[in-house]
Amino acid sequence: MQNRVGRGLLVLSAVLALLMAGPVTTASAETIQTGTSVCSMYVNSIGFGAYCSNGPAYVPNSHIVPPPPPPPTWRERLGGKPFIPCRDFDIPGGIRLPKAPDGKKWVMRITITDYKLDTYDGGDAAHLERAYVPVSPEEEAQCPFPDYMAPFWHEFRSSYPPPALVVMPTFTPRVNVPAFFSLTAESSKVEADPNKDPGAYSGYINPTHNLSMRGLVVEMTVDPGDGTKPFRCPMGVTPADDPSGYDETQDPFHQINTCKHTYLRSSANQPDGMYTVKLTITWEVSYWVGKDAGGWDPIGKANVTAVQRLPVQEVEAIGG
Repeated sequence: MQNRVGRGLLVLSAVLALLMAGPVTTASAETIQTGTSVCSMYVNSIGFGAYCSNGPAYVPNSHIVPPPPPPPTWRERLGGKPFIPCRDFDIPGGIRLPKAPDGKKWVMRITITDYKLDTYDGGDAAHLERAYVPVSPEEEAQCPFPDYMAPFWHEFRSSYPPPALVVMPTFTPRVNVPAFFSLTAESSKVEADPNKDPGAYSGYINPTHNLSMRGLVVEMTVDPGDGTKPFRCPMGVTPADDPSGYDETQDPFHQINTCKHTYLRSSANQPDGMYTVKLTITWEVSYWVGKDAGGWDPIGKANVTAVQRLPVQEVEAIGG
């Protein structure tokens, strides 16, 4: 459908300003259990990730006679050492907190609760609790992290890619001709194939228990900068190989894509001769467990705001 000529593509990482708008909160899924892991996930306007308390991979093999023994219990893995149920992490990017009290610093403290040491995965009731707390050196020492506790924890995270805006049918919109807006596929999705690359954004457990996460842009609100009202554009509704949804075999007045705006005046009188376009990009983050889990389950959404300078010419002829 779409001609792949680069004249309609503007990679915004060079000219786009990513802006944080106000305090950022996190949207978290309920703690889930997968294989030998208990995991807690988060999403915010910086990115997404997960913290897991996990056991070793256990891959039974029916071709081995006798079959391998079940994985050891948490108590057996400790070998007589004390189990330390809490661990302090840095505050995830995007979380804004007030200044910590004197002599203290903010940490994200995650605690494994309702666990049973005589199970290989902490038991069915095991879950993770998250808290942002200011700690003194003495309070920080309450949650030490010795080397032998490392196998019980796994962390992964990802940030969103720089937005790359596509403006069609030309890089510079024309007065009285619809301009169509979209994002490239590469800048509107963060996803690893859990069957091919399980470690990229995931906690790999075994072939049937593999927590993976992905982020997709599901909506973009465009303020065109000419004094008209912002408009919303649903995203992810066009084929992956044609994310702009623009049919170059048709003229701009006969397109299916509804993410469009018609400028009635040129940008000649604007600062630097360009309109300031404001974008609000909505990411939805989901998780996937195992090969036969039935698809992705959403966790929550987060907005990323950006601005783009866009020239509009007083030329009605469509050209490249």
